[in-house]
Amino acid sequence: MEAALEVLGFKKAGEDVRPISRVVVDLAFRICDLTILGLIGLVAYFVRQLADTELHYPLYLGAILLAMVIATPMLHRFDVYRDDFMFSKRIPFGSLCAAWTVTFCILLAAAFLAKLSDSYSRAWALSWFVCGGVGLAVGRMALRQWVQGLSLAGRFANRTVIVGAGEQGCRLAGYLQRHGDANTRLIGFVDDRATRVTPQGGGLPLLGSVDHLIDLIRRDQVDQVIIALPWTADARLREVVGKLEKTPVPIRLAPDVAAFSFPDRRFTTVGRLPMMQLFERPISGWSFVAKSLEDRLLAIGLLLALAPVLAVIAVAIKLDSPGPVFFRQKRYGFNHNLFDCWKFRTMHHHLTDATAEVLTRRDDDRVTRVGRFLRRTSLDELPQLVNVLKGDMSLVGPRPHATSAKAAGRLYEEAVDAYAARYRVKPGITGWAQVNGWRGETDTLEKIQRRVEYDLFYIEHWSLGLDLKILLRTAFVVLGDREAY
Repeated sequence: MEAALEVLGFKKAGEDVRPISRVVVDLAFRICDLTILGLIGLVAYFVRQLADTELHYPLYLGAILLAMVIATPMLHRFDVYRDDFMFSKRIPFGSLCAAWTVTFCILLAAAFLAKLSDSYSRAWALSWFVCGGVGLAVGRMALRQWVQGLSLAGRFANRTVIVGAGEQGCRLAGYLQRHGDANTRLIGFVDDRATRVTPQGGGLPLLGSVDHLIDLIRRDQVDQVIIALPWTADARLREVVGKLEKTPVPIRLAPDVAAFSFPDRRFTTVGRLPMMQLFERPISGWSFVAKSLEDRLLAIGLLLALAPVLAVIAVAIKLDSPGPVFFRQKRYGFNHNLFDCWKFRTMHHHLTDATAEVLTRRDDDRVTRVGRFLRRTSLDELPQLVNVLKGDMSLVGPRPHATSAKAAGRLYEEAVDAYAARYRVKPGITGWAQVNGWRGETDTLEKIQRRVEYDLFYIEHWSLGLDLKILLRTAFVVLGDREAY
C-alpha cells in the first residue's frame, strides 16, 4: 500500500491538493454579482452628479444597498447559482436578467409607496438598470472562465476510492474514466480480497483493504468513497458500510451491474426505497394541461379562420370526382389505441386504400387532380383539426401512420425497434420530423428510422416553445416541400 501511495504522490509534501469546495465557488459568484450591482449603481450616481450636483448621496446609497439586499434572494430564486450554470459553458443570461428586473421593479414599487420616487434621477435609475444587467452578464462570463480554468486543472475533483475491485468495480471505474466530469478523480481500489483485482481496472492501483481506506480518510487523503459490490452480497455490504459510516466523507453505493445498461437515469423513492426511474410519462401534469389548452384554442381559431378555405376545397373535391369529400382511415394514436383520422379525399373513391397497404408514390394514378394539389400543399390534413378538438390528436406530435404502412416492404413496427415509443404521446398534424425534412414516401429503412429518431427527440424535449417553433416552420416547409405527393 505504501508503494501505491508514493505513486499517487501522497507522500510528497505539497502535491496532495484538496479540492476547492463548491461553497467557495458559490460564495464567489454571489459576492461578484452583488459587487457588480453596487459598483455600477455608484458609478452611475457619480456620472450623473457631474450634471446635477444636488443629488443626495445618502439617499442613493440607501437605494443601492437595498437593491443588493433584495437581489440576494432574487438571484437565488431564479436558480442562477445552480451547479449546471456555474460549472458549464452555459450562461443563464435569461435568469440573470429576470432576477435583476424583478429586483428593480420591487425598488420602484418601494420608492412609489414611500413617495420618494421624485427624489431620484430617472436617468440614473435607467442607466443603472441597463448597465447592471450587462454587468451581471459580463461578470458571469469572466467567472465562467475562472471556474473552467480551475476545473481543467482538476481543482474541483474529489479524490475518490472504489470499494470492490471485482467486475462491478472495474466496470464502474471504466465508465467514470470515459464519462466522468470535473468532480471526480479516481485514485484507486480497496478490497479485502486482493485476488479479486482484474486486468480491466483501468490502470488504477489496489490501495489495500477497507481498514487501509479508513486510514487514508483519517489522513485527509480521500474525499469520496464509492462502494461497488454486488447488491446480492448483503452481509458483506453491511459489514463494509458499518466500517465506513464512522468516517466523515460521502459514501456512495454504486448501481448493480444491470444498471450500466441504463445510464443517466435518476432515482426516486417509493415506500422509502430508492428506485431507478427508467421512463416517465412524457408531457404530464401542468405540461399536459398547457399542451391541451394550446391544441384546443389554436384548433378552434384555425377552423374559424380557415372555414372559407375548407368550403372551397370541399366543393372542388365534389366537382373533380365522384365520392365523399372526407376520407377516414384507422390509425394508431396515444397508447397504441386506434382512432378515425380525418382527411380530405385525394384519391378516386373506388381506389382508396383504407389500411395503406400500398403507400402513395410520385405520379400515383389513384390520386385525383385536386388531390395532387391538396397533397402537395398538405391541405388534405386540415380536417384533422377536428381530431384535435376531439382529443385524438395534437397540433404537434409524431405523425400517425396507417396500420399497414411499410418501409422497404417491412411494417414500421418491424423496421424500427423503438417505433412503438411514439405512442407515448398523442400524434400530431405536424411534427419535428416533418419540419426537418423527414416526410413523404418511406421507401427505405433509413427514412423511417430517421423519422422515428426525430419523433423521439421531440417527446423527450417537448416545450410550448418547441411546439410554436414547429408550427411556424411548418408553413415554410409546406410551401417549399417536394417530397409530398
